[in-house]
Amino acid sequence: MSKCRFCGTELIHTFANLGMSPLSNSYLKKDQLNTKEEFYPLHAYACEKCFLVQLEEFESPKNIFSDYAYFSSYSESWLMHAKEYTEMMIKRFNIDASKYIVEIASNDGYLLKNFKEKHYNNVLGIEPAQNIADIANKKGIKTISEFFGTKLADKLKSTCKADLLIGNNVLAHVPDINDFVEGMKVILSNEGIITMEFPHLLKLIEENQFDTIYHEHFSYLSLISVKKIFEKHNLKIFDVEELKTHGGSLRIYAKHKENTNLTVSENVEKVLNEELKSRLNKVESYRAFSEKIKKTKRNILSFFIEAKNNEKIIVGYGAPAKGNTLLNYCGIANDFLDYTVDISPHKQGLYLPGSHIPIYSPDRIRETKPDYVIILPWNLKSEIVKQMNFIREWNGKFVTLIPSVEVF
Repeated sequence: MSKCRFCGTELIHTFANLGMSPLSNSYLKKDQLNTKEEFYPLHAYACEKCFLVQLEEFESPKNIFSDYAYFSSYSESWLMHAKEYTEMMIKRFNIDASKYIVEIASNDGYLLKNFKEKHYNNVLGIEPAQNIADIANKKGIKTISEFFGTKLADKLKSTCKADLLIGNNVLAHVPDINDFVEGMKVILSNEGIITMEFPHLLKLIEENQFDTIYHEHFSYLSLISVKKIFEKHNLKIFDVEELKTHGGSLRIYAKHKENTNLTVSENVEKVLNEELKSRLNKVESYRAFSEKIKKTKRNILSFFIEAKNNEKIIVGYGAPAKGNTLLNYCGIANDFLDYTVDISPHKQGLYLPGSHIPIYSPDRIRETKPDYVIILPWNLKSEIVKQMNFIREWNGKFVTLIPSVEVF
């Protein structure tokens, strides 16, 4: 049995056991469909000491993220989120153009471009996926393609002390979470600010978002656990916001423990109290989640079986990692789902891992006129319904499967 990646406690409490699954972003080309495909246990545990929910590390980040298929710039709502963040941070903290802005897991430059457009020239992206870093550099966003940790932070600190250090949806992706957070301590300027966004474990539990569990997410984070991790590395969380992104996220604000210029907001205590009220400091709360997942699986399969028995055509919209977790856990392949579509050309023409469902352009839906369109990235439901509302022309209906089956 493995040990907690933060505190070293033996992991014995199951949070969610989703069986065997391939890496959720390991999309297949046509000539790979008849070759061996790697499956790994998708078993999340809860630490009884620090309450960090986590997967064991079966595949290295290098193999997962070195060539990645997720590009942030293909979501309009996410681009707007990044732009609003930029405006807010500049105004709230009076961040002028002389400051050094660094983003970890900067993807294709979707966020940093907002600072560049405002003539902030001291901007640096750190993105481990070389194919994505190349695109950011072509856009004029200086980006280095390396994994972040103390080794890289030590190399950069003499020339690049971050006044604003950003990390969106990356903290969950690092297996050595202590090394990662210590690296942020090293590279942060004396009065610098860290902001990090991550899906909120509390919302995962409340909204039954078990499909957000996949191998690329090594950890599932509450403020309780993140506060412990940051404090160990002499970083203090001084504010926190609850966001709607990714089905419910937290944005934490942190500083050096020694920095007394920023006071701690009452929001920190407020969110901690919400988590305590939901008993996220009791290991029993985590163990109860498993039964909820099994019931959801049965309901999802009941919908598909009834629809197919009535000769309905069912297709998907999107090819997100969360969709692959759901399809593989429920055993749904193209006997239930004819195909899925994705707006990203980087996924079109490929096949979903495990289920081997083909991915097409969204134009395919107009051509085949399905009865049901399953929205796999349910966090983008509003954006997708607006984009695909033409399915009403033939009485097509949308379906979301999380937190429960909803046809509309």
